[in-house]
Amino acid sequence: MRLGGNEFNRSELAGAFGDLGTLIPFVVGYVTITGLDAQGVLVPFGVLAIASGLYFRTPMPVQPMKAIATVAATQPALATPAVIFVSAVVTGLFWLIMGVTGAVSWLAAVTSRPVVRGIMLGLGLSFIAEGVRLMHQGPALAVGGAVLTFALLGRPRLPAMLVLLGFGAVAALAVDVDLIHDLTALAPRFQLPTLQLPSPGWGDILTATLVLAVPQAALTLGNAVIATAEEHNELFPRRPITVRLLAFDHALMNLVAAPLGGVPMCRGAGGMAGHVRFGAHTGGAVVILGVLLLGSGLFFADSISTLFRLFPMPVLGVILFFGGVELAASVNGEPFSRLERTVLVVTAGLALLNMGVAYVTGLLLYHAARRGLIKIE
Repeated sequence: MRLGGNEFNRSELAGAFGDLGTLIPFVVGYVTITGLDAQGVLVPFGVLAIASGLYFRTPMPVQPMKAIATVAATQPALATPAVIFVSAVVTGLFWLIMGVTGAVSWLAAVTSRPVVRGIMLGLGLSFIAEGVRLMHQGPALAVGGAVLTFALLGRPRLPAMLVLLGFGAVAALAVDVDLIHDLTALAPRFQLPTLQLPSPGWGDILTATLVLAVPQAALTLGNAVIATAEEHNELFPRRPITVRLLAFDHALMNLVAAPLGGVPMCRGAGGMAGHVRFGAHTGGAVVILGVLLLGSGLFFADSISTLFRLFPMPVLGVILFFGGVELAASVNGEPFSRLERTVLVVTAGLALLNMGVAYVTGLLLYHAARRGLIKIE
């Protein structure tokens, strides 16, 4: 079925789950470790995913901002709900300013193509590495899922993602003896979302700005704005977007999500690669995902941890692995000079450690070499 420029079929349904490898672990971390309200986290994701699919009409992903989410999961005493709220507001205002002033367009203009491609390659490799790490939690399950995926990729009549998710759910039910009982005990209970406006102190504001929002800014610029625009326009040239549009887009997402109890959100080249790798060709995939997330937030917010047990970590690792392969492979075949290849490799290598540092270093290296300050032969 085609509706409003989007397709809704088996392929789009399969592609809808192509970014679960990043979405589910971070959502679980926010809810179980940081203590955020599950409905507050899920409803904004659902609403914004639906809006993204309807507006862009391409598989434009909606992701948690990774640097902020990592701090929230590893330092819950620091990243309190009030701090998370402020970080989303500060992030939204920052990208609004970047869009209004046009600063984001200037930064994109001075960012050379090797830096962008290095970010994409590094991100792809980091997805592969993280996928392998998750797969180590259940090697037999991971190998079985990977073999199934290899065998079924490219067969639209039997989408690999749907088979992989079914395989993972059966394995989860077999291993977790309490899961069937917990699932049958689920009872949907409709809950309207409410505004969640904490009262942060000056300490919360400083922590949110300096510890969360500022370190995230370079990562978002390199991956979620510049690299995503590059990848999107290469995959969907008939629906081009600009980095300035994505700046306003990031501002809107975060300023809408924050008062609903949502977490800082962004786009991502890796997420788009995951959606496309598993069959998405239009925004229908993101709309489908958004409907599922919104429904979960409205009817099953109290039971989301039980539902997520149907997605074993090794299976999420397989999804991440193949999404990373798709993104890393997109860099192949570029006619770069030796200088440009060097910048690409340095950027990609540093991106495995820190995406923001990789972007800034790659940018400085490229322009320093072009001006003769550094000699690369």
